[in-house]
Amino acid sequence: MEIEHIAMYVDDLEGAKAFFVKYFEAEPNELYHNPNTGFRSYFLTFDDGARLEIMNRPGLAADTKDFRKGFIHMAFRLGSAERVDALTERLRADGYEVLSGPRTTGDGYYESCIAGIEGCQIELTI
Repeated sequence: MEIEHIAMYVDDLEGAKAFFVKYFEAEPNELYHNPNTGFRSYFLTFDDGARLEIMNRPGLAADTKDFRKGFIHMAFRLGSAERVDALTERLRADGYEVLSGPRTTGDGYYESCIAGIEGCQIELTI
């Protein structure tokens, strides 16, 4: 069994797409738009085949039960401490807040955590 995709609602669909393409080399599909509901989405595919669906719809509110935004965090395995350090510094230089690290956590992970697009937490790990 494998996870087919993860999905998240965002306010700025094009900005979220650009973020994941720029920093994580995601490949987006064509924009899907349902004119009846205003729903729009992209599927972003990463090198290993993992997919993230980013979505938007009119009237979306952070406290809406059925269509809520965000997730707790998403983690990207970069393969080396040097790549974690480099991407952390690139994101910091581009104005994203580094919430922690890079560091080795108590459970042995080498990671950093940033507040990415729309404040969603993204972990960068080995």
